[in-house]
Amino acid sequence: MGGYVIIKALAQKQKQFMSKPKFKKLLFVNKVAAVIAIGAVLSVATLGYGKVRADQFDAQIQALQQQNAGAQAQADSLAAVASSYQDAINRLQVQISSLQQNIVATQTKSDGVKNQIADAQVQLAQQKKTLGENIKTMYLEGKISTIEILASSKNLSDFIDKQQYRNSVQSKVKTTVDKINSLKVELEQQQRELDSLIADLQTQQRQLYTKQDQQNQMLAYTEGQKSAYDQQISANSSKISELRRQQIIANSRNVIGLTTYGGSCGGGYPGAAAGPFGTWGCNYAKDNTYDNWGMGNRECVSYTAWRVASSGRNMPYWGGFGDANQWPGNARAEGIPVDNGGNARVGDVAISMAGTWGHAMYVEAVNGDGTVTVSQYNQDFQGNYSVNTRSMSSLYFIHF
Repeated sequence: MGGYVIIKALAQKQKQFMSKPKFKKLLFVNKVAAVIAIGAVLSVATLGYGKVRADQFDAQIQALQQQNAGAQAQADSLAAVASSYQDAINRLQVQISSLQQNIVATQTKSDGVKNQIADAQVQLAQQKKTLGENIKTMYLEGKISTIEILASSKNLSDFIDKQQYRNSVQSKVKTTVDKINSLKVELEQQQRELDSLIADLQTQQRQLYTKQDQQNQMLAYTEGQKSAYDQQISANSSKISELRRQQIIANSRNVIGLTTYGGSCGGGYPGAAAGPFGTWGCNYAKDNTYDNWGMGNRECVSYTAWRVASSGRNMPYWGGFGDANQWPGNARAEGIPVDNGGNARVGDVAISMAGTWGHAMYVEAVNGDGTVTVSQYNQDFQGNYSVNTRSMSSLYFIHF
């Protein structure tokens, strides 16, 4: 048993946890972070993109990250409390199952005793009938005088045998009836005890079900609290992603020209260039940061974006949507001509739609055999530069 004690202990544990300074501090941090985030968003709306600085986005992102850290700590603590409730529920279920087995076993035993009582009742009826017949016989024989019985006997020994037989039958029937009556009384007492035991076991089982229901309610409440924090974390993470996207846009609009240093690599791609989120270029690992157009470093789209921009043409910022297979649609939305399978020109960006992300290449030469010579990055998925020849038939060409 002990389920009630478990419930009280766990409820007290949760109450103590929520009253701890650490828990209250987490709540305070969450509230402060929320106020900071709201204030920062209002500042952005008031100032407009042209006046937004990177540190303002950083402040919003940091506030949301702090809020998420506090929410995650609370969610983890609630998960631990929920685990304790679940353990208590499991222990109660073991007790309930054990009681149920005991009830079934006791009920089986009770059914057996009932069958024995029924059998004893049948035997008692039979013996009473036999006793009645013997009494009737002896009553009739009682009307015959001893002289008549003696006269009907062959000899004295025969007379004695008849008398002893009557007495023996009478005694045997009486003994049997008494024995059956005694057995019946004993079985009925056992039946009452078993019925009482079953009633007690069922009462205990109902009490355990009540305790288990209480534990389930507390578990559901705790899991509901944790779910709220999880949803808050998810919502904040989405806000953080959106803020980072806006930060790329804001920074790209504030970047004047392209500051490069440290030489260049294949295709003229910068060895190192100053970008909104740090230095990028072929001297750095693939995807170490984003370039000025929101493309991952040393990706195929980063290289083609740089080639277009470095040629003096307009390379639009497409909000960080950098997959190559999105470029034809993005270009059309900007009013930039796109051809499919022909009309390639030197300086075009060639797009292959194959694979999950597609692939972007820069057209270096248009050949007379229906092929183009292209330069590219990351065809090997290692962020390296290469040149090869491709058939025009399967490619899109964006005419920047």
